[in-house]
Amino acid sequence: MNRDNGGVASGANLPALRSHNAALLLDLLRTAGEGGISRLELAERTGLTPQAVSKITARLRAEGLAAEAGRRASTGGKPATVLRLVPAAAYAIGLHLDRDELTAVLLDLAGTRVAAHRVPLDLGAGADAVLAVVAEEVAALTAMTAMTARGASTGANPAPASPRASTSAPASPSAPASTSDASPASVSASAATSDASPASVSASAATSEASPASVSASAATSEASPASVSASARVPASAPAADPASAHAPVPGAVLGVGVAMPGPLDHRTGTPGRVTGFPEWDGFPLREELARRLGLPVVLDKDTNAAALGLALRPDAPDSFAYVHLGTGLGAGLVLGGAVLRGGRTGAGELGHQTVQLDGPPCDCGGRGCLEVLCLTALAHGDRAEAARILGTGAANLVRLLDIDRVLLGGRVVLADPEAYARGAREVLAGLGLSADVGVAVAPYAVAEGAAQLILAPIFGK
Repeated sequence: MNRDNGGVASGANLPALRSHNAALLLDLLRTAGEGGISRLELAERTGLTPQAVSKITARLRAEGLAAEAGRRASTGGKPATVLRLVPAAAYAIGLHLDRDELTAVLLDLAGTRVAAHRVPLDLGAGADAVLAVVAEEVAALTAMTAMTARGASTGANPAPASPRASTSAPASPSAPASTSDASPASVSASAATSDASPASVSASAATSEASPASVSASAATSEASPASVSASARVPASAPAADPASAHAPVPGAVLGVGVAMPGPLDHRTGTPGRVTGFPEWDGFPLREELARRLGLPVVLDKDTNAAALGLALRPDAPDSFAYVHLGTGLGAGLVLGGAVLRGGRTGAGELGHQTVQLDGPPCDCGGRGCLEVLCLTALAHGDRAEAARILGTGAANLVRLLDIDRVLLGGRVVLADPEAYARGAREVLAGLGLSADVGVAVAPYAVAEGAAQLILAPIFGK
């Protein structure tokens, strides 16, 4: 992708790249927020002609993806009309399949969390039992979007409620939280990344000018039959990115697809888990294909920490390189280097928890000894949170030294139970390294589930 114009990807005035140009404009509308952006600014930042911008934005408005956000005062001539993204135009569901818990979130087109819910899950209960729980949660979230769309069509403006109001987290913007739950603007990060989704949500390569949000007309709602699921839900990562020309405009408020994140190892290209530590029965199971069949929606699968890294990298002002370190039922990391998620050729990058730091240490389920994960979990089992935080900080420090990253983001249920303790532990270890520049540390809640939803949304914006 061309990155002239101050780091903004340049457009192309070629018929074959009309979908690419629409994705560029949608991404600028997304990052502009509610304040919006003018057509002139869109043209300047993409290199597209004003005529091309006017044509594409007219189509986006007609399809409900963009809307006017007022006018800006002009120093001469006609005031410029400002456009903005319509967040409620479409949604994506993100699922975090952990070893003992399922977290499900609903994100709107702008990436804002609309609803979130956690339920118990036994990953060792077998595929049928696990997929049944998943299907129930997806159905509940999909029903919410249908209700919202009906309200919009009648002029009402219902606030989406959680599918399980008694236990759901409140709707809130998708933003990493600082360790004091204050605004994350000064401590956390994210930025648009050129990293592609691990699996394309559309296999089409047509060149007409339909909307990038049109993942699949037949798979855009929960009522689609399994037979109608887009073939893209099962294509490998090397397939073409989602092509705006592949279908009609999405149904307003439609769910575009389901992103799934789970512990590795797994192959994001084929959508199959590997020998998940402690759950070898998942090895080779066609999870992406089976979920797509059951849900009637496009499905993308990636490792939990990689999904989190992608989602965090799409947020405004992310550093170019950072690590997301996750401590829950296991310990792992998602890495963003040069603006792109580092997955490795076999999705094996970021296995931080299985780095040996004590040669004669206790045995780990992975077959090694003295791994960061087993040491950290052992400390927790003994009630020594300070030691667990120090071990986590040591792992983060190793990443900083090895990769020269700019920031460390912490997540996972263990971290979120006492975010200040783990952030402090990481900062203390980093402070002792004598680094030439400070490395920021922050906490990012819901990073995995929200990142999973971004596996669906990112291709719409050319990511």
